[in-house]
Amino acid sequence: MAQLQLKKIEKTYPNGFKAVHGVDLQIRDGEFMVFVGPSGCAKSTILRMIAGLESISGGELLIGNQVVNSLPPKQRGIAMVFQNYALYPHMKVYDNLAFGLKLAGTPKAEIDARVREAAKLLEMDHLLDRFPKQLSGGQAQRVAVGRAIVKRPEVFLFDEPLSNLDAKLRASMRVRLTELHRTLREQGRPSTVVYVTHDQVEAMTMGERICVLKDGEIQQVDTPTALYDRPANVFVAGFIGSPEMNIIPAEVTNQGAQLSIGGVVLPAPQKHMERLKSQTQVKFGIRPEHITAGGHSESAVHMVDGTLRFMEHMGSEVFVHFTLGEIPLTARVPADQLRDLAGKARGDGHAFGIQMDACHAFDMDTGLNLFL
Repeated sequence: MAQLQLKKIEKTYPNGFKAVHGVDLQIRDGEFMVFVGPSGCAKSTILRMIAGLESISGGELLIGNQVVNSLPPKQRGIAMVFQNYALYPHMKVYDNLAFGLKLAGTPKAEIDARVREAAKLLEMDHLLDRFPKQLSGGQAQRVAVGRAIVKRPEVFLFDEPLSNLDAKLRASMRVRLTELHRTLREQGRPSTVVYVTHDQVEAMTMGERICVLKDGEIQQVDTPTALYDRPANVFVAGFIGSPEMNIIPAEVTNQGAQLSIGGVVLPAPQKHMERLKSQTQVKFGIRPEHITAGGHSESAVHMVDGTLRFMEHMGSEVFVHFTLGEIPLTARVPADQLRDLAGKARGDGHAFGIQMDACHAFDMDTGLNLFL
């Protein structure tokens, strides 16, 4: 077990391109930290620098209390699971799991004990005599994880390990990996995990904390709930959440008391009026679940007239797409609350309720959340 400290970490390539811009981050002992962001945000580059597979151009990287900038990967106490499982095709699962330990000169009895312990932990005892070509994608992924576990590293690094699996298998493997982390903790062997993904659903369901990255810079680090409820800026607000937050330009009028969106005037939340006084324009944000499709009498819900575009039925809920004037918005509505929309079609008018107490306003220039 070990904490990770990234102090002003930078990465500049020989052609002058700067991929990582002074990243400061502390990952706690035994924590499950997820790096998330769009393609090209440098999340995998940072992971590879932690692993020692990519050189560090500036700053310091500490594992435990040791600066490891110049240490080779094998001396860092890490184990890495890649997107491509990279199993040896000519070796059975048992030998794939044991190979690294054999190279390290581990006694045969201890190798056998570690391999069988990892196989039991990952529920793949029955796979030990199979070759990789006889495994499904999910089974191969478990072998790759098992190969990391047998090393008993201080830090586990995962680089988009589930991206090659189908949606159903990804969901089950998310649960398996999260439970594995908790099981090791309960057994007195807590492991520090750094997990890279571009999938914000994976990030939200797996991470104890999430580091949101954009263009080689950290946008926000916090728990999944805090990121969702209190995004630091417009990028985090739009990236975290599915369907994504509705974010649209708005004019601030009446000394911060009102927001005008496409000609529709909305009352600003009273608790935030003071912060809006100095603004003339903002980016207004509202999550789809904070827009209702039925009638409401609560003062916090402001009714507006919209025009239906289409609906996506997701089973227990429905994504209702509509326009407010010319502005497209999305509402997330429980399926059992759609009575008011029954029989309506594209182009029909409908009254929607916007929960203004749940809205956000972002600075037009900096993108920062004005309500934090």
